[in-house]
Amino acid sequence: MPKTITELRAALSGISGILVTPFDSDDRIAPARQKPIVERAVDAGVHILVANGNTGEFYGLTMDEAEAMVAGAAEHIDGRVPLFGGVGRSVQDACRLATTSARAGADALMVHQPPDPFSAPRGFVEYVRRVAGASDGLPLMLYLRNDMIGTRAIVELCAIEGVAGVKWATPNVLKLADAMASTDPSIIWVGGLAETWAPPLYAVGARGFTSGLINVWPQRSVAIHAALDSGDYATANRLIAGMRVFEDIRAEELNGTNVTGVKAALAAIGHDCGRARPPSAWPLTEAQQNKLDAFVAGEQLPRF
Repeated sequence: MPKTITELRAALSGISGILVTPFDSDDRIAPARQKPIVERAVDAGVHILVANGNTGEFYGLTMDEAEAMVAGAAEHIDGRVPLFGGVGRSVQDACRLATTSARAGADALMVHQPPDPFSAPRGFVEYVRRVAGASDGLPLMLYLRNDMIGTRAIVELCAIEGVAGVKWATPNVLKLADAMASTDPSIIWVGGLAETWAPPLYAVGARGFTSGLINVWPQRSVAIHAALDSGDYATANRLIAGMRVFEDIRAEELNGTNVTGVKAALAAIGHDCGRARPPSAWPLTEAQQNKLDAFVAGEQLPRF
């Protein structure tokens, strides 16, 4: 487990695996069902695991549930790889979750970009400053899904003490290159659009990528990362092509099947983590399920 921000930045250049939040048949969180997923991810070599990310249905959880999930993930991981705790929503909620995540044993925080329709760029900067003040000194990774805040605001965000990395989750590679050129070179820019977008983001200097696939097939994610890190784009693209149908299913219905696809795939390989909560779609349509079943069978995904 990294103890310094330098070590954490090195881990950020690997895979940030976004853990699902399992539910039972009564729609209650079931943290114990996450443990087998963690075990497989750690054994495969995933570098970082993230609780309360979007694949973890962060916006579908109550604050109490989010606190329970970061505590559960810390217990499952037991210091073997770094744990990032996702924080967000109102600034008070984000600060509360920053504090409880630190107490639970998180090694760093992932700060969700506020989805508030009246979020100002300078307001976002103040938001992160307050989270940093409540984080008990934990390093921060910023999660940017909207690059319209502009390079100036991104520079101010990256200058906040404790910011170690940025999860870049927009497909605008030119804005990414501009942001990277304008900020401290020690900041790690992580591809935030999973495996399929990792090659073009790597091409402009991002390193590492986020992944929901690690819940289902961590070995493939690790192989893709190894290929990209060695500069073998041909192998990386071939490996990505073999899992693209999975990501295509997740991107349907305005990305509303993102978590649905992961949980349906988990059920298909023998590990039921419950349904996805509204407003995510549930279940997959018949056509989507048929494509997923063919993917699971064709790639011979390892079962639980």
